[in-house]
Amino acid sequence: MLYPEARKAVELAAVLAPMWEDGYDIAAARDANRASALSEEPEDVAEVADLDADGVRVRLFRPGAGTGVRAKGASKGADPGVLVHLHGGGFVFHDVDVHDRPCRRLANRLNQAVLSVDYRLAPEHRFPSALDDVDTVLDWLDHDGSELALGGPTYVHGDSAGGNLALVAALRHPGRFRAGVLHYPFLDPQGGYPSYELGAAAAFDPREAAWYWQQYAAGEVDYTNPDLAPLLSERLGSLPPILVTTAEHDPLRDEGEHLAALIAGAGGQVTCTRYLGQIHGYWRHAAFPASEQAILQTCAFLRSQ
Repeated sequence: MLYPEARKAVELAAVLAPMWEDGYDIAAARDANRASALSEEPEDVAEVADLDADGVRVRLFRPGAGTGVRAKGASKGADPGVLVHLHGGGFVFHDVDVHDRPCRRLANRLNQAVLSVDYRLAPEHRFPSALDDVDTVLDWLDHDGSELALGGPTYVHGDSAGGNLALVAALRHPGRFRAGVLHYPFLDPQGGYPSYELGAAAAFDPREAAWYWQQYAAGEVDYTNPDLAPLLSERLGSLPPILVTTAEHDPLRDEGEHLAALIAGAGGQVTCTRYLGQIHGYWRHAAFPASEQAILQTCAFLRSQ
C-alpha cells in the first residue's frame, strides 16, 4: 500500500509529459527540477562552498554546530572525514543545486562534511564521463583534502543513478572508502526484474528507465560493461561495507535487493532495508517522513563502520 505522501507524488507524476516521447525538452525539465528543489527552505549549516575539483564543480557542506545526532560520548564539532555524495537523476537530470537541501540535512545529521559532485550529464556527455568526473574528484581529494581540513575516512553515498556511480566508484577504487550507502540504486539496463511490473502506478514507468539508459550509454556494447551495469561485476566481494535501501513501490526495488544478495554471496558485508509504502525518489524530499528515517539510518550505519 502506498503511504499518503507517496500516493500524492504518483498522482502528480501522472500529469507530467513523458520524456520518451518526441519533442521532450530536457533543458526545460532540468530548470523546473532545480526551481522546485530550491523552493524548499534550506536547513542552516556551518558552511556551504562551491569549489573547483580540477575542473569538476563540487559543493562542500560543513555541519552546523550542535546539529549532529552524535553517538553517546562524542565530542563537539564536526567529526573528521568526508562523505562523497553522487546525486541521482537518471544520469540526465539534477545537480548540486537540486540536491542542496538533502545534503544539508545529511551533513547535519551525520555531523560530518558532505561533498556533492556536479558530474557531467548525459546525453551531452555519455558514459563514462560521469565516472571520469568522480575519479577526478577523488584524486583531487587525495591532493587537496588536507587543505580543506577534512582528514579522516572517506565514505561514498548516492541515490538512484548516483547509487550506480557510487557503487562503481567503490569497485574502481578498492580500499578507498570506509563504507558506502546506496539508496534505490539504478543498476540494470535490461530492466528485467519483476518489480518493473509496478510501472506507472509507482511513478516510474519502465519506458522512463529505458530512456535514461539510452541517454547514458554511448552504444549497445556499454550495456554489458560492469562500469555501467555493475550487477555484472566480478569484484563485488572487494566492496567496503555497503548499506542498500529500496522502496516497496519502485521498479528498481528488485535489482537493488539482488545487488545485496550478490554482495553477500561474494563474501562482502551488506545490509539491505526495504522502505514500505515508498516510491522511487523519496529519499531527497523532506515531505516524505521516510526521508528523515533513511538519513538517520545512513548516519547510524556509517558510524558503525
